[in-house]
Amino acid sequence: MRKRPTLSHVDSSGKVRMVDVGDKPVTERLATAVGFIRVSSAARRLVAKGLAKKGSPLEIARIAGIQAAKRTSDLIPLCHPLALTSVAVDVVPATGGYRITATVRVAGKTGVEMEALTAVSVAALTIYDMLKAADRGMTIEGIRLLEKRGGRSGTYRARSPRSPR
Repeated sequence: MRKRPTLSHVDSSGKVRMVDVGDKPVTERLATAVGFIRVSSAARRLVAKGLAKKGSPLEIARIAGIQAAKRTSDLIPLCHPLALTSVAVDVVPATGGYRITATVRVAGKTGVEMEALTAVSVAALTIYDMLKAADRGMTIEGIRLLEKRGGRSGTYRARSPRSPR
């Protein structure tokens, strides 16, 4: 018989709680997330020619993603504040828009999946904000965890090779 999954943020009486990681060992942890923002060809041309009015949307989105990873516990109520050791955010042109990838590392007692996912989300939102005057029809798609390493649950890699664009 298979053990029924439980939610770590819910105690035995059904109350939401912050997970106690006090007894967990410090280990090296890594998480990589990816997402895609679909952008019109006209807006992509503005970016390629350096004509976006607010500055370089891709570079500002990259910085916004890094900052967001560092502030994840301020945004997601039950996330632990972490002293991240590395945050890398890449925003690259892809067919129909931009592919955003974030990799976050920490030596800690809890993982950095939420930090990687938050970095990708905020980077995509930043591109939207910076290009909305040229394209209000942008869509943010496929934000998901690609990989996580470290901790008690070990390594996870997304099963399907699908990737946004």
